[in-house]
Amino acid sequence: QVQLVESGGGLVQAGGSLRLSCAASGHTLSRYIMGWFRQAPGKEREFVAAIVGIDVNTFYADSVKGRFTISGDNAKNTVSLQMNSLKPEDTAVYYCAADLIASFSGPYYDARQYNYWGQGRQVTVSS
Repeated sequence: QVQLVESGGGLVQAGGSLRLSCAASGHTLSRYIMGWFRQAPGKEREFVAAIVGIDVNTFYADSVKGRFTISGDNAKNTVSLQMNSLKPEDTAVYYCAADLIASFSGPYYDARQYNYWGQGRQVTVSS
């Protein structure tokens, strides 16, 4: 079973940058699809970005495309989300998610398809 531990996030002013990291214990991330989702108060969890097999393919929600970058480090078993040009509407709890590529039925933007989740990290963007 994969254990995902997130770090990073915090409070930043609009236009600033933050970085989130997700470390997977004891598993080679090249075998996994890794996703970032977020959930703002009173809203449903929404897809942010995904990476398949560590830098093989990446996907982004339209709302973050061009501002966020998802990347993986197989040696460190870590996936990161670099968030630039942050906006107040990016404020949410961000969750790392993972599932084995071999058994993943997709689609990558559907949170219900991921079996492993991190604890969540708060990202707050002030205006």
